[in-house]
Amino acid sequence: MIVIGLDPPLRQGQTKYPFLVMQFKREEDMEFDLNITEELLNEKYAGKLQMHYENPAHQVVSQIFKGLTGKRIITPSRDFSSHHQQSGVKCSLKANEGHLFCLDKAFIFVPKPAVFITFDKIAHITMSRVGGSVSASRTFDVTVSLKSSEGGGEYQFNNINREEQSSLEDFFKGKNLRIKNDLIDDSSALLAQALKDQDMDDDDDVAAARGSADEDEESVDEDFQAESESDVAEEYDSAHESSGGSDDDDGPGGEEDEEEDEEDEEMRDVEMEVREDGPAKKKVKTSKK
Repeated sequence: MIVIGLDPPLRQGQTKYPFLVMQFKREEDMEFDLNITEELLNEKYAGKLQMHYENPAHQVVSQIFKGLTGKRIITPSRDFSSHHQQSGVKCSLKANEGHLFCLDKAFIFVPKPAVFITFDKIAHITMSRVGGSVSASRTFDVTVSLKSSEGGGEYQFNNINREEQSSLEDFFKGKNLRIKNDLIDDSSALLAQALKDQDMDDDDDVAAARGSADEDEESVDEDFQAESESDVAEEYDSAHESSGGSDDDDGPGGEEDEEEDEEDEEMRDVEMEVREDGPAKKKVKTSKK
């Protein structure tokens, strides 16, 4: 691209056009002779123009404009190289897509609308994420704020690839431009939020583990039936009364109760003898006749 700045600008109705943008194919070559006499060339344009040109088209046109106007050709700065080894970065200005080029003393956005911002008019540059959202972490914005003496205002270049952040930041610092980097604040905030979320997740996991343990401790197995105290007492309690008699029949201390007590005592003696002889012997039950 060749951008020609006009002063005064072209006017169409109420619209001013301070720049003309010409675009060429990189592989397009141009070969021709100037329609000028050698006397005029040597008298007026000696050392500025040539009679014959045979070079890429963009070089030929730029050299002719330089020779005719006597203006210097400004090229992109050698101090900047993008992530893809280019002289500019792809971005958008409002709804228009284009490229922002870093020059030695200015920025220029092309093709439409062509914007030329010299460094001496810049108050500061802000690097920020789109809306501060995590979903837009692959791109960021560069906002160029102008000095109040230059009318203030700002230009916001959006959707710049995150890979270009370090290259642009190094260039800004090299040109002594004031930088306000909101990306660092966003990164710190996102990191703190991520750590906070992780701590909350860990607390939830611990609470869930404790809750399951508490539920296990409090849950009751309905299928389990513990032996009742009456069953244990009936087999091992020597004071337990046999089901053969009842206090309601003869009353406590009756003759039938005494006979049953003697019978139970004799049975226990026999059981003890059987157990002493060995576990293979069966219990023998005797009754008093």
